Amino acid sequence: MPGFETIIDQKRPVKVLKTLLKKKEIPHALLFTGIEGTGRENAALTLAKACNCFGKNPEPSQNNNQFELRQNDQSFPTEPCNTCHSCRRIESDNHPDIIRIKPVGSYIRIDKIRTLCEKLIRKPYEAGMRVVIISDAQALNPSAANALLKLLEEPPDRTILILIAPQIADLLPTIVSRCQNIRFNPISRKNLARLLNKEYGLDQVEADLTAAMSGGSITRALEMNGSNWKQQRDWLLKGSGLDRPAELPEKSAGQLMLFAEKLAQNKNNIPGSLEIFKSWIRDLIIFKFNRDKIINRDLVDKIKGASRGMTIKILIKKIDVIQSAQKDVQYNMNTRMAMEVMMIRLARE
Repeated sequence: MPGFETIIDQKRPVKVLKTLLKKKEIPHALLFTGIEGTGRENAALTLAKACNCFGKNPEPSQNNNQFELRQNDQSFPTEPCNTCHSCRRIESDNHPDIIRIKPVGSYIRIDKIRTLCEKLIRKPYEAGMRVVIISDAQALNPSAANALLKLLEEPPDRTILILIAPQIADLLPTIVSRCQNIRFNPISRKNLARLLNKEYGLDQVEADLTAAMSGGSITRALEMNGSNWKQQRDWLLKGSGLDRPAELPEKSAGQLMLFAEKLAQNKNNIPGSLEIFKSWIRDLIIFKFNRDKIINRDLVDKIKGASRGMTIKILIKKIDVIQSAQKDVQYNMNTRMAMEVMMIRLARE
């Protein structure tokens, strides 16, 4: 079962969490930030297990509970045993005092937070430390965020709230100010490729390419491994005209709008598609200096041709256009409009 030792490339976050456990000084609210697939959820569950791990202590009975057993302890274990009653229940998502909240659709609505507040009025059923994990906390709608803020201002006893979000800018500043932020960094290309090769059986070339394209996310890498992402990448580059960026200004407005419409049809694929565009343009820039550092190594000949005649200044402007589109999508701008604006700007820049 997973523990801190399975969290790749996150030495600083793990060190911080272990120090908090060792000193038994865990804040009532933590904020784990970073891209998806960097171990944030794993770290939250491992922390919950460590705070409630019996280890060599006796299992709870009618006459004792986890809180009583832990009262006189000097610290929590820095690694959960993963075998005691409490660890097993948390691992199987079957512990009454480990509460997990996730968005329904695009949002976490106020009824979820109200229900949570009602639960937290009561004492934990059996845990020494109740843990609430709010995944995708950036999805809190305004009323839910304000309700959560009131909870953070008056935190319940023996309760830790862990918010998980991509970045602190996605949350109300007043919420962020009441949490201790722990940042999880993207996983290095080298370590992610090693994981894909050893644990998931990808050959080294495929593992290197997938790791490079995943942006440091295990989740993204595994999604790519289970899809025809190379075909999708080739369609995106050809359809957008970025495979021959010098010719992009020659495309008609009708062609640009048609591609933007097709791109917007599957909203769930847009974040990955925009990352593919960025990696491609990045390669066009990097190729001018060191071809060994490009990401799309299987397309080196196409990169050589596409890079020719494009100045670094123009290519950087195109990356800025794509990043602007990413922000528009993130903040729920009309998807088709965001793609249309992006395509028009890519052709003009």
